[in-house]
Amino acid sequence: MLDFPLWKRLSLWAITLAASLLALPSLFNVAGLDWPSALPDPQVNLGLDLAGGSHLLLEAKAGDVRAQRLEAMEENVRQLMRNANPRIRIGDVSTAGGELSFILENAADIDRARGLIEPAMQGSTTVREWELKVVDGQRIVLTQTEAGINQAIDESMNGAIDVVRRRIDELGTREPTIIRQGSTRIVVQVPGLQDPAGLKKLLGQTAQLEFKLVDLDALPSDVQAGVARAGSQIFPYADGQSGAIAVKRLGGIRGDNLTGAQAGRDPQNNQSVVTITFDAQGGAKFAKLTTENVGKPFAIILDKQVLSAPNINEPIIGGRAQISGNFTPESANNLAIALKSGALPVPLTVVEERTVGPDLGADSIRKGLLAMGIGSLAVIALMVASYGRFGVYATVALVFNVLMLLGLMALGGFTLSLPGIAGFVITIGAAVDANVLINERIREERKRGRRVIAAVETGYTEASRAIWDANITNVISGVALFAFGSGPVKGFAVVLVIGIITSVFTGVTLTRMFVAGWLRKARPNDINI
Repeated sequence: MLDFPLWKRLSLWAITLAASLLALPSLFNVAGLDWPSALPDPQVNLGLDLAGGSHLLLEAKAGDVRAQRLEAMEENVRQLMRNANPRIRIGDVSTAGGELSFILENAADIDRARGLIEPAMQGSTTVREWELKVVDGQRIVLTQTEAGINQAIDESMNGAIDVVRRRIDELGTREPTIIRQGSTRIVVQVPGLQDPAGLKKLLGQTAQLEFKLVDLDALPSDVQAGVARAGSQIFPYADGQSGAIAVKRLGGIRGDNLTGAQAGRDPQNNQSVVTITFDAQGGAKFAKLTTENVGKPFAIILDKQVLSAPNINEPIIGGRAQISGNFTPESANNLAIALKSGALPVPLTVVEERTVGPDLGADSIRKGLLAMGIGSLAVIALMVASYGRFGVYATVALVFNVLMLLGLMALGGFTLSLPGIAGFVITIGAAVDANVLINERIREERKRGRRVIAAVETGYTEASRAIWDANITNVISGVALFAFGSGPVKGFAVVLVIGIITSVFTGVTLTRMFVAGWLRKARPNDINI
């Protein structure tokens, strides 16, 4: 019982003080004081219900995924038939009804065409993504399978979550909550951000960048009437510009190969622009496109709207290009963020938005602190009145427990929400459970006639078994809540699990060290407990 050598005492104090000191920046922040900038400042991040902020519910449409896959397959099939040796000529290409169908000019090419297309139908997984059938011996029809569509939706939503997270990280916010809800929805909560309109605009922008050659053969009257020639598309100009333009549907370049985007100003006219950088593959494609079409216009299209349609005066090599349009510095910066973080695999629309004001969060913090204060004082008064000196030791351990809990949450970058404050209050009440069990066991041993040191030793040893059993089951419950819960439930689980660990450490190990030190020095003949 009295065996606490110097190295062990120093180790326990080092752990306790280090974890407690990590809580100081958070306490300074709550008190409205400035933490010295020269010192490290790990802080507990406040959730949306405490710090205020923006809540958005985004939704993707399965039809958009179908349309994207259909267009990609059409371009892939055209490329395969064009590169075949000898070339396989096709015609009457149609995507009506969600199916891709085309006729081979020479029916004898049917087996060669199937041999080229079938490997492309499998994709990168074992799921069969397309069904191929031959109609009238000369027409090939490709139909998307439900399994393939479901897999594509799942992959698109996972990719969308990554893109959304990167865009929010570019805003400099801390600890956003981004979780998938159902098969086609994403919940986004950004604590401390009071501009839901700006967030909605940033996350709702698909940022699908395309470079397409302008269709010079399209009649202006047809373009204005919205009538596109075969193999062409009509896109409107972006906001602030009137009219529309016809572009060639296939053969352009997508912005998938971008490696960087930076907002800036054009030195010639001082207008806001966005400079983009391609990777090696994208740079080679862009150089080829501009080299083969010098003197022709090409359209820069963002999310189905034309930003500009400049002429290609000379080949653009080096993998760098400049996007101009009617940009403000803010819109240019938002576009750079969207492009740099990557295009959304599927367009997202906002179906719900909510803003939580900081005043409501501040009121929740005040009431939470009040509840913690009242609970702490009541527990301290009860412990001191019931167990005297041993109650004082339990009180000191309780203070360290709260500080260590805050410090470890700050170190781990966890978020404290309103349910987390409830977890704090529960932890305070439960933190002294171990001391109650130990002290009551020591009382029983003294009544049985054991000497002081033997009674204390037996009390700690026997009670610790029950303490460990009870808290291990609580930790298992907390881990299950964290694994299967979401949002506020996870916040409560984090505080619960960390609080259990710190309360067992302070309530059993620290108090035992305090009691051992007192017994070693005082050598009392009796204890008032």
